[in-house]
Amino acid sequence: MPSTQIILTENVPGLGAEADVVKVRRGYARNFLLPTGKAHEVTKRTLRTLDALKAKRAEREARELNEAEELSRRIGKLKVTFMLQTGETGKAFGSITANDIAERLKQELGREIDRHLLVLEHPIKTTGEQEVPIKLHHDVTAKFKFNVKSPEEPKAETAAAPEEAHTEKSRGPRKRAK
Repeated sequence: MPSTQIILTENVPGLGAEADVVKVRRGYARNFLLPTGKAHEVTKRTLRTLDALKAKRAEREARELNEAEELSRRIGKLKVTFMLQTGETGKAFGSITANDIAERLKQELGREIDRHLLVLEHPIKTTGEQEVPIKLHHDVTAKFKFNVKSPEEPKAETAAAPEEAHTEKSRGPRKRAK
């Protein structure tokens, strides 16, 4: 198959980032990359503009890194509590998923965070303090710490109640009055 070299003007997933010189099939370049403005053909004139594209890419990457670091600091300062329904034995009814965490972060920060950035191997089904890493940038990973509580914490009164119920049962059956 015939191929051609092109210079990318923006990020193309699976192909490269802006200012990269890549080799692709001619049909892909002619039918998609060139008409949409995602790439330019390699010529003497476009090679001169390559330095400007590289500077633009470096500026964008520096800006993204700074934004990721700032967001990481904001996430590290958050104090969030999730409520998780549990039974008498402490077994959870349901779980906290990556989608739940992403929605809560959106509420707290006012900025959407993709749930795929959360490194959550399995849904959270236990109470207590939890920590979830969030991959914000290839160089920046934030640690999101939060607390998971049950809305009904066991109380001393509920522990005494079963003993009283037990004493009533030990009296035996009652006779009916006729």
